[in-house]
Amino acid sequence: MKLQADFSLKPYNTFGIDVKAKLFARFETVQELQELLRMPELENEEKLILGGGSNLLFTKDFDGVVLQNGIKGIEIIAENDTHTFVKAGGGEVWHRFVLYTLDQNLGGVENLSLIPGTVGASPLQNIGAYGVELKDVFEELEAVELATGDIHTFDKEACRFGYRESAFKNELKGRYLVTAVTFKLQKNHTLNTSYGAIKTTLDELKVIQPTIQDVSAAVCHIRQSKLPDPAQIGNAGSFFKNPEIPLALYETLKVNFPEMPAYPVSETAVKVPAGWLIEQCGWKGKVIENYGVHKNQALVLVNYGGASGGKIQQLAYDIIASVEQKFGITLRPEVNII
Repeated sequence: MKLQADFSLKPYNTFGIDVKAKLFARFETVQELQELLRMPELENEEKLILGGGSNLLFTKDFDGVVLQNGIKGIEIIAENDTHTFVKAGGGEVWHRFVLYTLDQNLGGVENLSLIPGTVGASPLQNIGAYGVELKDVFEELEAVELATGDIHTFDKEACRFGYRESAFKNELKGRYLVTAVTFKLQKNHTLNTSYGAIKTTLDELKVIQPTIQDVSAAVCHIRQSKLPDPAQIGNAGSFFKNPEIPLALYETLKVNFPEMPAYPVSETAVKVPAGWLIEQCGWKGKVIENYGVHKNQALVLVNYGGASGGKIQQLAYDIIASVEQKFGITLRPEVNII
């Protein structure tokens, strides 16, 4: 544990934005974090929690302290006839945790394979993909209150999960750091292969009776074919949330846009793929200087090298404006803009 000044964050965010933190420290235990929080020089500094840096866009230097969560460890802590409870450190790489569950033949997170980021960040935005959300397997989390250093436990109700939302992105934003998450995983697997291209991909792979391992492999195949590798091209995955709109508005839009896809979320609302809306506005594959929109997935904004966060932010605003003008639908970023 070492406090460093004027620290470059370029290697610590998947967009590869070249900004600096006034102060930076990495901790690997709860005790180290509590020691950091007791340092007098950090008492009045704004604090930013950093995991894998895969869900944020820096638009300027950070005038405060960046705390990187390095708490590791995965263990089975309880089980019953139907479920096994697995606790993982907040600094664990998310996909490494998924691979652990597959090795243990525990179901529930296979559809969330290859999502970038850390375990500690996963409940903050209730990560989700291919018909599954984190809340579906969530049991509880432990978090340190930044103002006091005290440890608190939050159950599912306290987390107030929504679509890419939680209490930690709203009323509790900036107040807690997630140190561990406990998951409730299935011994008897219930597969979800109906969403997206999973079933088609399984057919292409000639899988007749899929296992959770097969579903994970299919999801990885789909993601790798559609999404750029941040190690090759700077990006933060899906930049926008899929908007939920009233069913009445969707029916009106269908008159002029009969091909518009949608997925029901209630009797009165549907979810429209943001990528489809962006593509219809002509943004897919657009390159502006050294940044743009990915050629295979319109949801992904990319930094081809050297672009500023401010320019990528402006691109996002331009996309939002064009979608609103064409469809009357307002897109909202999934990425945290700093």
